Amino acid sequence: QEAVIRCKAAVAWEFNQPLVIEEVEVAPPQEKEIRIKIVATGVCQSDLYFLSKCSNQTAFPVVFGHEAAGVVESIGPGVTEFQPGDTVIPLFMPQCRECRLCKSPKTNLCVNGCPFERSRISCRGRKLLQFLGTSSFSEFTVVKEMSVAKIDPAAPLDRVCLIGCAICTGYGAAVNTAKVEAGSSCAVFGLGAVGLAAVMGCKAAGASRIIAIDINPDKFEKAKVLGATDVVNPNDHSRPIQQLLQEMTGGGVDFSFECIGNVEVMRSALESCAPGWGVSVIAGWTDMENFSAPPIHLMTGRKWTGTLFGGEKWISASEPAASGVTYLDRKLMVDEFITHNLRLEQINEAVELMKNSRIRAVLSVSPQ
Repeated sequence: QEAVIRCKAAVAWEFNQPLVIEEVEVAPPQEKEIRIKIVATGVCQSDLYFLSKCSNQTAFPVVFGHEAAGVVESIGPGVTEFQPGDTVIPLFMPQCRECRLCKSPKTNLCVNGCPFERSRISCRGRKLLQFLGTSSFSEFTVVKEMSVAKIDPAAPLDRVCLIGCAICTGYGAAVNTAKVEAGSSCAVFGLGAVGLAAVMGCKAAGASRIIAIDINPDKFEKAKVLGATDVVNPNDHSRPIQQLLQEMTGGGVDFSFECIGNVEVMRSALESCAPGWGVSVIAGWTDMENFSAPPIHLMTGRKWTGTLFGGEKWISASEPAASGVTYLDRKLMVDEFITHNLRLEQINEAVELMKNSRIRAVLSVSPQ
């Protein structure tokens, strides 16, 4: 039987309070579980959302973090697809392969996904909750076998960790959910990591015009590097952004993407689409408010849809490995997203950077 590991983790004890670096105990993996040494983790807006915005849905104490990469330290009984030493990405969207959703080729969803559940991590005699089945703000974590994917061992884990959330979410929104067409026009609202990945996905799909929209002009250069042909700051214009986009494109874009989690922007993104065939995809996370729009916008042929983790089977058990290879071939940009490299001990600094709309801080958790 494997031993308990004592290590460091960033623990959220209370809502909207700084995370605390604590010594924690990580129990051995049980049936069909895997203990992973986390090498690097991104800090995502979803971590921030549950930590400081959505008090009625967050349970404490919890270890956040869900965008990570690491190395398998040990495996529990019944694990067949992984061995100690494998380089892996934990998945916040599990793939049980048994439920109705998993058996359908139409979705990447799984009924076994859960925001908060019991973890194998304890601190000060208390069991800590696990966030999205991952809890990567810890030097070691235990996850279910169905929530792990292998990654190419040659891929640098302090970069490809972003494949575990932001890049798959935005890129897949364009390529899988919207199915952006060659020669089309696209508008991407919000240039955080998900929005920039959507820009990259639109370019990969062959869009001829990609309009990147954000109220922070500091993000425009990076958007251009990733494929944006136009950049727009809504604050520079007196008329509504959807009206401006309609004028810029002679009647509306073919595809639009809301990558913020703002219900008003969701409506703007829908209204920026061309009637008849425009597709608007919601990729920004929120469930605190409802969105609304006049039904005529949909009756005239626009489609309004959403995506989680890039839609369809984008992130099946084999996809991250393929993404790692794509990264190594330089066909998938990842390094360009990272604005800050910090240590786990600097987690609260990373949270403040995220609050101030920096793109992505990556934390070095354990040496590889």
